[in-house]
Amino acid sequence: MNGINKGDNARDSEMEKAQSHIIVEIIEYIPNAVLSRTILKKLTGNITASSFAAGEELAQKYSAFDTYIQIIDGSADIIIDGKTHKLKLGEGIIIPAHKPNSMSAEVQFKMISTVIKNGYE
Repeated sequence: MNGINKGDNARDSEMEKAQSHIIVEIIEYIPNAVLSRTILKKLTGNITASSFAAGEELAQKYSAFDTYIQIIDGSADIIIDGKTHKLKLGEGIIIPAHKPNSMSAEVQFKMISTVIKNGYE
């Protein structure tokens, strides 16, 4: 991965409430980059939109909480505990807490990730 760009301060905060939006348009593609935009962030969890340029990846990591991933554009390889899951537009998967996971983009893709915490940070 060449880096995550979180944008300017306005994009680091939650999206405006009570305003409709087109989910695939809230984040753009940038060559050689992974971008993230916070949709909603609370102590009990968060929702984030991310875009991956073709060829980018997120290195293996672990999370203390289950994470739900849904592909909203393109397709992605989601690797969970050594098994590759090829997700297409509209498909989703739950990444279990405490399992090694990573992501890679053979083609560009956008996703929504949702984490619901079972406690406080």
